[in-house]
Amino acid sequence: MTENKVVRSMMGRVVSDKMDKTVTVLVERKVKHPVLGKVIRRSKKYHAHDQNNDYHEGDMVVIEESKPLSKTKTWLVTKLISKAAGV
Repeated sequence: MTENKVVRSMMGRVVSDKMDKTVTVLVERKVKHPVLGKVIRRSKKYHAHDQNNDYHEGDMVVIEESKPLSKTKTWLVTKLISKAAGV
């Protein structure tokens, strides 16, 4: 019997590429405040695996959940959406 796995994925901006084979991705989401009803931004940083060090600060990427690769790294960078606007 084949098992259909649901893979969580998120889109975010690379905020750090200083580590080897790892990037830090900032993911922002908008949620409605439970009492006030105002839409507010929530953000969280994730460490994601970047095998060939292809992604740099400012790039928009898609990350997918994977098996734990280290103590803090359980995500893989799967796709580049846009390169950083710069030099």
